[in-house]
Order: sequence, then structure tokens, then C-alpha cells
Amino acid sequence: MNKNIAVIRGDGIGPEIIGQTLRVLDRIAELYGHSFTYTDVDMGGCAIDKYEDPLPDSELEKCVGSDSVLLGAVGGSKWNGLPGEKRPEKGLLRLRAGMGVYSNNRPAKIWRQLADASPLKSSIVDRGIDFIIVRELIGGIYFGEHITEGNTATDVLRYREPEIERIGRIGFETARRRSRRLCSVEKSNVLDSSRMWKRVMHRLAEEYPDVELSDMLVDNCAMQIVKDPSQFDVIVTENMFGDILSDEASMITGSIGMIPSSSLGATSCGLYEPIHGSAPDIAGQDIANPIGTILSAAMMLRYSFDMPQEANAIERAVSDYLDAGYRTADIMSEGKTRVGCSRCGELITGYLRKE
Repeated sequence: MNKNIAVIRGDGIGPEIIGQTLRVLDRIAELYGHSFTYTDVDMGGCAIDKYEDPLPDSELEKCVGSDSVLLGAVGGSKWNGLPGEKRPEKGLLRLRAGMGVYSNNRPAKIWRQLADASPLKSSIVDRGIDFIIVRELIGGIYFGEHITEGNTATDVLRYREPEIERIGRIGFETARRRSRRLCSVEKSNVLDSSRMWKRVMHRLAEEYPDVELSDMLVDNCAMQIVKDPSQFDVIVTENMFGDILSDEASMITGSIGMIPSSSLGATSCGLYEPIHGSAPDIAGQDIANPIGTILSAAMMLRYSFDMPQEANAIERAVSDYLDAGYRTADIMSEGKTRVGCSRCGELITGYLRKE
């Protein structure tokens, strides 16, 4: 099978972690008889330096015309002083909108080899951490009007019923493929948009009688994620709430460097990226953890390319790597062997096998 992958190396540690991920994908192609073509795309700070634009139309077109997009990370203090429309992160928002990806799926799963790295008590961790946050991605306050007039600033939070319905269906379908439990998170005791969210979710529930729907206020959800994460299977929520909760969920698993994510819309062309940032303070030092990006590539194989065996092979290789006691700096512990970014990629590639 031949696939064209748009590759955004980005800023900071982005080029390093992408490099190791492409090494893994090349080995998968060899093992399974595929051909992956990589099209480099400039986005973020590197695009600002080159084009004075975080995502030129010509670069966006490369992404839209690809089979899927693999992203490292964008941003850094170098560009912090730029106006909002020229910041690297604006390129990411435009990419999501341009690709029409409206569902961001972030798994929060603790690897058994890293259970001790979780900041939670062992009595909580032992009950299990394995849930997914389905986040609406191209609506809400991030995409509303942003106005500053004198000493008054206004940010508009707006949702329409069709936007809620389509992300709600993703939530129900995801729950149906897992343990059939869906928690809808909102702030319906305060916000009109959340009251509409809740109403739409309960209407959709009538179409999914096999899925158990529950409601939870976002502040309570933030507490419950650290109190008893085992109660969750699938969480579906709006853009800003999902942004915050998914970062919280990533930290209870032990390392933000291990968490992948996928963003999908109406087609199979998706955006795949680790959830961490560009970490400019460690860029170029060969100490970054590429596993979140490598696992994002596994999600790409599974969800966009319909290659579940290949995705499983990558996940097994990561597990074998951890079993062997190798760790990058962010997850290093006593008695383990510390390796750098390139060595990590080399080892995981070596553990790949076709079964």
C-alpha cells in the first residue's frame, strides 16, 4: 500500500522526534510491504522565519492533499512577542480548520512499566487508568471573536447544534468500541452553550441505547480524574474544557512525552501529533522522548490507513523497549538504562517484528 504523509517537523524538539518516528515507519514499510512518501511542510516558527506566516496557503494545501499529517511540535519563546495572528500556534489552529478535523482523541493510559511514575497513590493507579478524551476541536471560545477595547477584553464562546451533534456521535461511537460508557462534560449550571450541549447529548443517547451516558460538570471532572480515573472510559467535551482536562489526564499517566493524539473529521485524512510542546530548552540535545510521536504514528496507521497489525507492531515494540529497562530522561528511574532520543528510536525500530 502506498501512502503520502505530510510531515511537519516544526520547532524545538520537533525535528528530532519526527526523525525517529520516520525511522520506525520506514521499518514498518519494509516489514509489511508498504511505501510511505513523506512531503515536508513548514508550519509554526520555522514558517514564520521563512515566509513571515505560521502556515502559508501553499503549505496548508500540501496537508489537505495528503493521506494524513504527522506533526512534531510548534512554538517557542523566540516568537512570543509576535501579534496573535502571527504566532506559531495560530498555524496549528488554521491547520485544524483547513483540514476540517473536528474531533481530537487523546488516550490516557498508563503503561504497566511506568506505574511508579504516576504522581497518584498506588492504591489509585492499581485500579487502572485507561480512558480517552474526545475533544471538539474547531469550535468554542478558541474560534470565537477575540476583541480588546481599551481596558476590556472579550472572548466569544459559541456552539451550534450540528457542531455538538457531530462530536457527540464520535463520543458515542468511540464508547461503543470500548466499554460502552460515555461521560459528557460541560458547565450547564452556568453556561447556555453547555445547556445546549447537554440537551443534544441526551437526544443522541436515544440512538445509542447500548451506551451508558452520564453527565459531569467540568470542575467536578477535573477532581475525579485525580481521585478515581478508573471510573472513566470515554469523556466527550468542548474545546477549551478538553484542552485542559487532557493535559491533566496526561500527567497522571507518568509522562506527557508518552501520550499520542489523533484529530479526525469526515474523511480518513487525519492529523497526528504528541500532546507535548516543542520544549525549546532541550532542543538539539538528543534527550527528548520520541515515544509520544511514535505512538501517534501508530494511531495514524490504525485510524487513517486501516493498518491495525502494523499499529500493534509499533505498540508491542514500545512495550518491549520499556520491558528491557530503557528510559529517556523524562521517565528515568533507578535501575533503568538512560538513552537519548536517537537511541530510543533505534531500539524501538529494532524491536519491530511482523507477527
